[in-house]
Amino acid sequence: MLATYGRGRDADRPLWLGSVKSNIGHTQAAAGVAGVIKMVLALRKGVLPRTLHVDEPTGEVDWDSGAVRLLTEARDWPSGEGRVRRAGVSSFGISGTNAHVIVEEAPEEEPRPEAPSVDVVPWVLSARSAEALREQAAQLRMTAGQFNVVDVGWSLASTRAAFEHRAVVVGGDREELLGKLSSVSGVEVGVGVGAGGGVVLVFAGQGCQWVGMGRELLGSSPVFAESMRECAAALSPFVDFSVVDVLGSAGELGRVEVVQPALWAVMVSLARVWRSWGVPVAAVVGHSQGEIAAATVAGALSVGDAARVVALRSRLIAERLSGLGGMVSVALSRERVVSLIAGVPGVSVAAVNGSSSTVVSGEAAGLERVLAACVSSGVRARRIDVDYASHSVQVELIREELLGVLDGIVPRSGEIPFVSTVTGERIDTVELGAEYWYRNLRQTVEF
Repeated sequence: MLATYGRGRDADRPLWLGSVKSNIGHTQAAAGVAGVIKMVLALRKGVLPRTLHVDEPTGEVDWDSGAVRLLTEARDWPSGEGRVRRAGVSSFGISGTNAHVIVEEAPEEEPRPEAPSVDVVPWVLSARSAEALREQAAQLRMTAGQFNVVDVGWSLASTRAAFEHRAVVVGGDREELLGKLSSVSGVEVGVGVGAGGGVVLVFAGQGCQWVGMGRELLGSSPVFAESMRECAAALSPFVDFSVVDVLGSAGELGRVEVVQPALWAVMVSLARVWRSWGVPVAAVVGHSQGEIAAATVAGALSVGDAARVVALRSRLIAERLSGLGGMVSVALSRERVVSLIAGVPGVSVAAVNGSSSTVVSGEAAGLERVLAACVSSGVRARRIDVDYASHSVQVELIREELLGVLDGIVPRSGEIPFVSTVTGERIDTVELGAEYWYRNLRQTVEF
C-alpha cells in the first residue's frame, strides 16, 4: 500500500509505504480484498499501520532521496485544513483477486436536519393475513418506541411491500401511536385505526380542474358518459349551462358557479368508472366542496339533492361573496400560520391541507399583509385564483339564504363510510343536511 499525508505532490508531505502481506501473513486469493479492507480501516481510524517484521529496510532502495518512507512504526494520519487522506492499494496474490486502486476518506457527514414538525404521523402496516398483521403490530409496538416516530412512519410507508391485509394507525405522538398499535395487535380495531380491503376515494376541492378534463372519457367510457348525462340532467333545473359543454372552456371554468358543479359531476362520474371496474371503496373523504361528491358516492345524498347543494351554493358565492376577499396558500404548519396572521384583521385559517400546507382567507388588504410577511421571511406563499373568501367570517353573510335554498334535501345513512373534514371524524351521513353544508363552507377544512 502507498499512503499520503494529503495530496502527495507537496514536498513536505512524504509518501508512506507499507505492506499488507507482511502484516497479516500470505493472503493468497484474498489479497485484493484484504488490502482494500486494511486501508479503509486505516482511513477510518486515522492511523497509518506499521509494516511488521522489518528490522532493516532493503539496501537496494535509496531511502534518503525522494519522498517515500517505510512505515516501521504506526503514525497518526491527520486530515482537515485542506488535507485529505488518500491511499494507493496494490494487492495481488496467487490465483486470487487483485486490487490496484486509490481510496480516499469520505467527506464529513452533513448534520442531519431535524425531523419536520408534524401534527400527526401515520404508521402503515401490511401483511399476507390478518394474523400476520396482528403479529406485525405487536412486534412494532415492542421495537418502535426507541426510534423517531417520523422515521418509523417513513420507513413503514416507503421500504416495505404492500400486501392484502392492511392497517393504519395515526397519532400525534409516540404514546398515542403505540397505544393504537395495541388495538391492531388485539382482536378489535380501535378509534383512529383503519383496516380492511378497498381503497379510500379522496375528492378534491376547487382548484383541481383543468380545461378539457374528462373529455376523452366521454368518448371512451360509456359509464362515465352516462353518469355525466345524469349529473347534467340533475343540474339543469338550477343552472343555465351544460356541464358536458363547459369542460373545454377555460372562461367558463373560471366562474365559481360553473366550475364547482362541473367538478362535482366529473368526480362522481370518475368514481362510478372505478367501481364499474370492480375497485372496492372502503371510505370516502372530500376537501371543501369535494365533500359534496364524496357524499354522493357514499350514498348519503341523491344525485338530485347533491346537484342542488353544489349549484345553489356556488351561485350564492358568486352573487354575494365574489369580490369581497380572497385566499392564499402558505407553505407552513397551522401553528406557524396562526402566529403569522395574529394581528392581521379579517384573515383566518381556511384549510389545513398538510403538515406544511395551510390556506388562509379573508379581506384583500389583510391577505396582502400576509403575502408581504411571507416574502420578507422567505416563506413560499401564493394567491389562489379566487375573489371570495371561503371558510372565513364572510360566509356568514349568506347563512340564512343558503339554509333556505337547501331546505328540503334529505340526507341518509350512506353505504360507504364518510370521513368529514368539517368534524375531522367519521360521521353518520344522515347529518348532512342544510346546516352541515353551511358549516362545510364556513368552517376551517380539517383535511
